[in-house]
Amino acid sequence: MKKILIILMAFMVVASCTKLEDLNKNVKNPTEVPAATLFSNAQKDLADQIASTNVNMNVFKLWAQYWTETTYTDEANYDIVNRTIADNAWGVWYQDVLMNLKEAKILIEGDGTGLLLNSEVNQLQIIEILTCFSYERMVTLWGNIPYTEALDIDNVTPKYDDAKTIYTNLITRLDAAIAAMDMSAGSFEHGVDLIYDGDMTAWKMFANTLKLKMGITLSTADPGLAEGTIQSALSGGVFTSNADNANFYFLAVTPNTNPLYVDLTLSGRQDFIGSTVVDYLNDFNDPRRPAFFTYAPETEEYLGGVYGVSNPYVGFSHVADAIATDPTFPCTILSYTETEFYLAEAAERGFTNGIAEEHYNKGIEASFDFWGVDGLADYMAQDGVNYNSTWLGSSKLATQSWFAAYNNGYLGWTVWRRWGNESLPFVEPPSVQEGDPESIPVRFTYPVFEQTLNAENYQQAAAAIGGDKLTTKLFFLE
Repeated sequence: MKKILIILMAFMVVASCTKLEDLNKNVKNPTEVPAATLFSNAQKDLADQIASTNVNMNVFKLWAQYWTETTYTDEANYDIVNRTIADNAWGVWYQDVLMNLKEAKILIEGDGTGLLLNSEVNQLQIIEILTCFSYERMVTLWGNIPYTEALDIDNVTPKYDDAKTIYTNLITRLDAAIAAMDMSAGSFEHGVDLIYDGDMTAWKMFANTLKLKMGITLSTADPGLAEGTIQSALSGGVFTSNADNANFYFLAVTPNTNPLYVDLTLSGRQDFIGSTVVDYLNDFNDPRRPAFFTYAPETEEYLGGVYGVSNPYVGFSHVADAIATDPTFPCTILSYTETEFYLAEAAERGFTNGIAEEHYNKGIEASFDFWGVDGLADYMAQDGVNYNSTWLGSSKLATQSWFAAYNNGYLGWTVWRRWGNESLPFVEPPSVQEGDPESIPVRFTYPVFEQTLNAENYQQAAAAIGGDKLTTKLFFLE
């Protein structure tokens, strides 16, 4: 009997310990995360960064001069140090996007034996494509960045790689990812891939369209590579309609709403109004104005505030309700509209046999379709819009590309960076030396923590690109 009691007590102790251990587990903070979760989170963080207008993270709707500020005007005057904006953005791209993608890849690869299902092979290619997209964004924002030594937790002082070398390598990686796809197999299970839901045909088009974008970006820096990249992209198949757009669809409930809804509606703040672009749109009586902006209060006019100065919120047009008050408003990561403008430019530069006018017209039509507005024929008939046979290294292609990029501040700013003030005159805010468009930023400066914690590599990188300044022209702008 005594032995039986001892055995029962021992069992109870073990059982009690097991229950206590269970109670001590935080199920909301797991020690192991599935690859699918990491991948989905990377997509969400990527979309949040692109869509957000939180001035601590993303200032590009301001720098594209779509919007300006009402009270706090530092960001519209190109101050990204006060709020450590570059530091925050750097952290999002490396930690929240690229590191999650890397860890998802490691988990999918498993023990490294190479014995992968075809669906897993496709998963890896999707991860690779989004990795290339992310690095493309970072290289065109900062220039030289950590690349070959990046994402190594054991190396806190990674070297910086040459920006153009990275860019060229990304094209090679995209080619390899496309070649490795198994178009007869699946990829991520339903609900994991929040952009294309595992559709490999869509991801192949995305990769080729990204290549087209990158080829156009290289058009002056390396015309030979640009032409080859563009031709390869077209052979593989690029976007052909708005149905191909890489859209990230948000949910109606926080924290998974569009960040714009949080920034503009839930916060109850009145920080942003329409700016320079409003005047341009008015010049053409553009039918997209009500999709972009409201009338100025107590008027039936679209009025843009003066960029870079303090403007009264009640005096100017606000962001359209369809954008500001819809928590599910999608973030378009890569679009058919910009594809057609890239094709127009490629034709004008002699990289393709396409007809520039046709692609230009399709780009405007795609934008009208995306925003759900009518009046295309009358709009296209205007002298200021109607295409002519002259090389449009001037205002028309630049202006229409800028209008169409309204939902993507970084793209809109990049349109100006590539085309310049001669083709697309921007307003010079008080921070800019009068009459000197060369003092408008064309890049982010490096994070402050890189300057202190990775000082030697930072200094080498800054020297290599011509100085860590907002106005240092990157490789594709020279």
